[in-house]
Parts: sequence; C-alpha cells; structure tokens
Amino acid sequence: MVSPVDPNNVLMTGENSFIRLSADGGKTQSDRISHWRVLWCPAGAGHALFVQSTLTDGAVQVYADNEAVARWLQSTIESLLYPAFADTRLPVAQAAFARHGDIASGAREEVTASGAKIVLGWQDFLAPFVLHVPPGFNDRPIGVFSTFFPARTARVERNGRAAPGTPWPERRGERESSSACLAWSETWVKPG
Repeated sequence: MVSPVDPNNVLMTGENSFIRLSADGGKTQSDRISHWRVLWCPAGAGHALFVQSTLTDGAVQVYADNEAVARWLQSTIESLLYPAFADTRLPVAQAAFARHGDIASGAREEVTASGAKIVLGWQDFLAPFVLHVPPGFNDRPIGVFSTFFPARTARVERNGRAAPGTPWPERRGERESSSACLAWSETWVKPG
C-alpha cells in the first residue's frame, strides 16, 4: 500500500503569491513581485514582500513584519527562485500587511510601510490547480506543493501610481496559467 504521507520534511507552509508584468507579452519582464504569507518556518511566522519594479526604477525593495522570516526566505527559497531577491545585504523595511477580497470578487494585498503603500491585485481567474514540484526537479534541492489561482488581470501600485505592464499567459504542465497567481496552501519540503 502506498503511504498517504509525503516522505519529505516540511520547510515552510503558507502562501507565495506573485505578479510578473510585461509590456511585450512576456518577452521582457518589467515588474516582479513576490508576496509571502508564512504561517510557519524555522524563523517563525510573518509576511514578506520582494519587489523589483518600474515603480522602484528597477531597484529591489524588501518589506516585512518579521525580518527573520524575510532573511530565512532569502537564504532558503528566494535564492532558488530569483537570486536578485536573495541578497541579504538589502535593507528590510518594517511593514504592515492586509488582505482584502476573494477569488470571486478579486483579491488584494496591501503593504504599508514608512513612505510607501503598495497594493497588489489579482482578478479574472482561470481554473485553479495544484502544483507539485518534488525535490530534485529542475535541479532544485527542495520541492513545493501549492494551489495556484492564475489571474488573467493583475496590477501593482505604489503610492497610487500603477505599473504599466500586464501579466501574460503561461502553461504549467497541461494547465492554463499566467504570470500572476495567487499561490495559496503552499508547502515547501526538503528530502528527509
């Protein structure tokens, strides 16, 4: 009988929703945003936001309500996903995080820090699916399970100014997806 328990050890559980925008249908990327809601990891619980955007003149900015969680994400997961976000020399701005809306009406995350209010929005969703990437896939030593809600429409605003790009369609395996997804019920694992 096959065991119903995954053999790997849990690294982190929570969410990692993202938005990637482009002015040319994905040929070049103008904005990349990674929003984390961590329910548990070895550094505790908390939120982190990594931003590289036309709204920041291409500079990477990091926001968190628990700096230890942001630093853990940088050294453990973002170093594999997007090395520009993994630079632990980047300052971390203290911020407050709030979620609004839902899949039916559109989801919104608001991040408020000194001198900055960032609003992320996802709307017009495709059918959700579960992404399962085992450790070792694409030479990554860790794996992930995540429920993706791909959005056809997404926006990024900083202090009331919107980024001009749009998400583009992508395929993940056999599923229709996009470059902007709510990634909920996300668990990262490592071999035991």
